[in-house]
Amino acid sequence: MLDPTRRVARTAWRASGRAGGARTIPEETAVAFTYNGSSYAVMMATPQDLEDFALGFSLTEGIITSPAEIESLEIVEESIGVELRMRLTQPHATAFRERRRYLAGPTGCGLCGIETLTEAMRMPTAVADDSTFAPKEIMAALDALHGLQAINQMTHAVHGAAFYRRGDGLLALREDVGRHNALDKLAGALARKGMRGRGGVGILTSRLSVELVQKAAMIRIPVLVAVSAPTALAVRTAEACGITLAAVARNDGFEIFTNPQRIQEQQAAHVLV
Repeated sequence: MLDPTRRVARTAWRASGRAGGARTIPEETAVAFTYNGSSYAVMMATPQDLEDFALGFSLTEGIITSPAEIESLEIVEESIGVELRMRLTQPHATAFRERRRYLAGPTGCGLCGIETLTEAMRMPTAVADDSTFAPKEIMAALDALHGLQAINQMTHAVHGAAFYRRGDGLLALREDVGRHNALDKLAGALARKGMRGRGGVGILTSRLSVELVQKAAMIRIPVLVAVSAPTALAVRTAEACGITLAAVARNDGFEIFTNPQRIQEQQAAHVLV
């Protein structure tokens, strides 16, 4: 398997002058997703936790609804990247083939490809989850995440996505140069444990864009916390699908943008629906 980091030579300039040396930086490679021989997407990603990436991406893109729908996965390393070759079980393989045929069409006429826009702006199913969390729990989860980001501690150049649940602490953490990739890998890691996001908090070391809200909704995460601010579309989408969005998380607190009832000083009963 490819190394997720690389040691490279560099020249540093400081006020005191120039100096030679080396720095550890994250690796980035092209990762292609294919299903039953058909290409679906190519992502630039950190070449680590690729089985989680394949499974999580398939779930958050709505290609599958369960890990059991992937019959086989082969990770093929090539000189120019990595191919994740998946075979879907029936009837999902046929459904995927029909989906690909439906989306294929002319793309050279601007907004003629309206179905692509519709797909991009999809509204996930509402996340129905009455779990509540104390602010101190969220702050403790944030502190734990920063201490466990192994690649980021070496490179200071990758995003992290983690999942916290009361009584269990951080159940999974994944890192990647792409914030979407990190969340997909987290989704895959949870799925391999037989879990979705119910009853927990997703924590992201990035800004919150709408795609991250959509992906979190697909795996039923009720609370999403990020260190940077959300986009306006992310806020509207989270409000509409029932996700609690907290962002601008710092050492002294965070800001809640949507569905604040899940974050309470006095804890209500912890209920999963």
